[in-house]
Amino acid sequence: MRHILIAIAALVFAAPAFANSRIKDMVDVEDVRDNHLVGYGLVVGLDGTGDSLRNASFTNQSLNAMLEQFNVNTRDANLNTRNVAAVMVTASLPAFSSQGSRIDVTVSAIGDASSLQGGTLVATPLFDSLGRAWAVSQGTLTVGGFQAQGDGASITRGVPTSGRIANGALVENPFAGSGIDPWAEIANRTALRLSLRNPDFTTARRMADAINAYIGGNTARAIDPGTVELRRPTSFGGDMIDLLAEVEQLRVEADLPARVIIDENTGTIVMGQNVRVSTVAIAQGNLTITITETPIASQPNPFGNGETEVLERTDIQVTEDNMQLGILEGSVSLAELVDGLNALGVTPRDLITILQAIKAAGALQADIEVL
Repeated sequence: MRHILIAIAALVFAAPAFANSRIKDMVDVEDVRDNHLVGYGLVVGLDGTGDSLRNASFTNQSLNAMLEQFNVNTRDANLNTRNVAAVMVTASLPAFSSQGSRIDVTVSAIGDASSLQGGTLVATPLFDSLGRAWAVSQGTLTVGGFQAQGDGASITRGVPTSGRIANGALVENPFAGSGIDPWAEIANRTALRLSLRNPDFTTARRMADAINAYIGGNTARAIDPGTVELRRPTSFGGDMIDLLAEVEQLRVEADLPARVIIDENTGTIVMGQNVRVSTVAIAQGNLTITITETPIASQPNPFGNGETEVLERTDIQVTEDNMQLGILEGSVSLAELVDGLNALGVTPRDLITILQAIKAAGALQADIEVL
């Protein structure tokens, strides 16, 4: 943990050139976004690890409906196969995907199937939130987890009921219902908006200033902390796509709020560059309680009528380390703050407690976010 904090501080302060980021990596362009797709289908070819048709009635109904499409009537049959599983198929359709392009899909079981290993997804349409079909997915699953069991024990690694199909969906109907070429529509625009992924007043103004300094005039204007409006000058010798290609390569230094991110489950701490601390004294000590159980057997006399009994022996020891008192000077940089906390020799768990106590004392000039 200590090495991670030192490495972060060294990266921020020893290489300031990396603080400038491309506008391309900081914003999302208006109307240029991915679309979430979802579908319901069946995975076949499982080795007895699929849904039990008696418990998963929806799997039974889906199997019957699929077989009817091939003129196989099984409505009155008592199906008892466990080689089929009902699944939900999800995917993300990138912006401006052309017809015939392929995208990855994720397949997840929704019944009582124990594993999708070795299964094949049957052709499944994928729909958006408005019910429009955009792609069709099909293929053999790749499952990262596995499950094995014997008569007396079983073992499971990962999640065997979820898998992926690389390039498993074929885009069939991009931009359904629009009736226009989206690229041409964007190219002919005279203005559009850039949405900052991390809204900030200073960053938005810096971005607008950088665009105006490069293109000239009042090409860009910060509307709010999360939006920069981009207008195509009449003197610019190109369309809006040409202007975006020029603008997105410009570099801007992002100004982010001082924030400390804490994940108590893993003991991970991430501190931003602008984190500052006022002068504060920190005392840190550890209390260790050790409990040792040493049961002994008490045997009866030979040829006696007594019984063997187990006597409990418990030994409790309390060890308290010497308290360490350290002083962190006010208005220190992130690197100095890390060095001061590391000098106390604290563990990640203790460091989390110390940061929260400093914040409670009003000495930490940053927001703490606990994940």
